[in-house]
Amino acid sequence: MNQERLHRYISESTRNESNICQIYVIKDGRTVYDGCWHGFRTEDALNVNSVTKGIMGLLAGIALDKGYIRSLDQKVMEFFPEYAVKRGEKTIYEVTLRNLLTMTAPYKGNSEPWKKVCTSQDWTLAILDQLGGRKGITGEFRYATLGIQILAGIIERTCGEKCIDFANRNLFVPLGLPKRIPHGDSSKEDQFDFFMNKNPRKYEWYCDPQGTVTAGWGLCMSARDMAVIGKLLLDRGTYDGKRIVSEEYLKDMTAPHLKLGERFGNMNYGYLWYRPFDDREVCAAIGDSGNIIYVDPETNVSVGITGTFKPRIFDRVDFIERTVLPAIGE
Repeated sequence: MNQERLHRYISESTRNESNICQIYVIKDGRTVYDGCWHGFRTEDALNVNSVTKGIMGLLAGIALDKGYIRSLDQKVMEFFPEYAVKRGEKTIYEVTLRNLLTMTAPYKGNSEPWKKVCTSQDWTLAILDQLGGRKGITGEFRYATLGIQILAGIIERTCGEKCIDFANRNLFVPLGLPKRIPHGDSSKEDQFDFFMNKNPRKYEWYCDPQGTVTAGWGLCMSARDMAVIGKLLLDRGTYDGKRIVSEEYLKDMTAPHLKLGERFGNMNYGYLWYRPFDDREVCAAIGDSGNIIYVDPETNVSVGITGTFKPRIFDRVDFIERTVLPAIGE
């Protein structure tokens, strides 16, 4: 397959690839592929779902580098001294930033309280109500999209500005990417539209009524944005000769801290980033609908793929390696 056939293949696909809007590939520092479908252009953005978590992983590292956060082993409750802990709750006092980043933080209940949190006036405080529980900290992986909201609150409290402003000033603008603007309406109807609408979006980030970004989803990016973020990892945290995030933190962020089970493809997990293989350095920020930042240091390639809402797409890494990269190579 060559690039022309790749474009036609996606255009005609009725399978997992049918929702792809953009693919952008950077190899050895230059753009080698820029494909768009469904009326999207290179500069268009859309909600990349849980790829947002990968960006939050980077922002945590930048906050750590700048001294806003002293250590990833700081207890979460240090950042919320005024929060009234429910009577009898003890586990919450032991949860650390590292627990949030590795998804080993414990939560009450068997499922995420989407309605409770997403109809509240302060999503960070609402999810804090769920943190902890009787089992204690077991080290068990528990995927919690809403839990990452606590990280956004911590960044805001330590740096003294909104998380979206911190991200613009320390990540997006230094990388030459557009500033994100807040998406302010948080009604039930608007949240549904934000997930399901298949049209291009602005360079925006969904926010709660306090103006705090949704840390587990809701960031709008283009595939080019994501490939540039991937190149930041390839360049060990620098861009155009400027240090954005420390190489030490990036190594820690993409290290295999946990081995995941079959539900997550037996991948490894770092700090909100995946390591798909045990024996390779490939890492990825992965979101629902097949949105992905794929980074392979061995071949010096970074890939961004965006897609409109389509459930249960789990094969993007395989698709990139079996279909996209061979087409680029030809």
